[in-house]
Amino acid sequence: MEAQPSQTMNGAHGRVLITGASGGIGAELARLYARKGRNLLLWGRDAGRLEAIARDCRGCGVNVTTRALDLQDGHAAIAAYREDDAATPIDLAILAAGLGDMKTADDVTEKAEMVLELGLVNYATPSAMAAAAAEAMVRRGHGHIVLIGSVAAFHAIPFAAAYSGSKAGLKRFSESLHMALAPHGVGVTLVSPGFVDTAMSRRVVGFKPFLQTPASAARQIAHAVDRGQAHLVFPFLFSILRFVDVIVPWPLKRWILSRLKAGQVPRGQAPQDGQKK
Repeated sequence: MEAQPSQTMNGAHGRVLITGASGGIGAELARLYARKGRNLLLWGRDAGRLEAIARDCRGCGVNVTTRALDLQDGHAAIAAYREDDAATPIDLAILAAGLGDMKTADDVTEKAEMVLELGLVNYATPSAMAAAAAEAMVRRGHGHIVLIGSVAAFHAIPFAAAYSGSKAGLKRFSESLHMALAPHGVGVTLVSPGFVDTAMSRRVVGFKPFLQTPASAARQIAHAVDRGQAHLVFPFLFSILRFVDVIVPWPLKRWILSRLKAGQVPRGQAPQDGQKK
């Protein structure tokens, strides 16, 4: 049975917050929930692109508010969440913003600044925002929080330690939060996607198995929310590989992972046609 949006004191439905809404999965989720008739609160770093997405959504007849914010500033994000929630309660908080990066072939380790940036945007700030959302939702006795992780969280990836590590932290936080909030009527869904055809994945050079479209990813996420699913992994094959990973002895797993190679296009540089898939 599809979950229905809860109502505020005056009978109006609360809003859907989507971070990372200026592109990729976040933008498609915004369009999807606009078609469902949900009022939206869209956050993103790029104010111009964010407003373009907001215009698309307003075309569905819903109210859309935007906020341009860099999630590296966790204190500002917490304050902004509380301010926006106080204005109109947020029933569904989808924390979809994230960054991907890896070390270059010439580097032994990732740059310290990059490790900090990914730790803040992929783990610390969304976790803090989820905690702020939980405070408000528990008081009201309803709500749902969605955290977007990655299948990279299941593996120790030598060339992307900051990315896989930050997503692994988010995974553990989400699992703990789910258990803590379940008795209070607040749902938590962790989403662990494989490759999705977004600007972030297009920077990765090489084979991207079972590449998903952002629209397909958005539909699967919304369906998981409707079902109250605690953890969504897609494509399905990655669910199987996750269990294979659990039973493979560490020495063999380490040997395999240490031989993985990947490259990426620098940020801000468009990939060549042959690098998109």
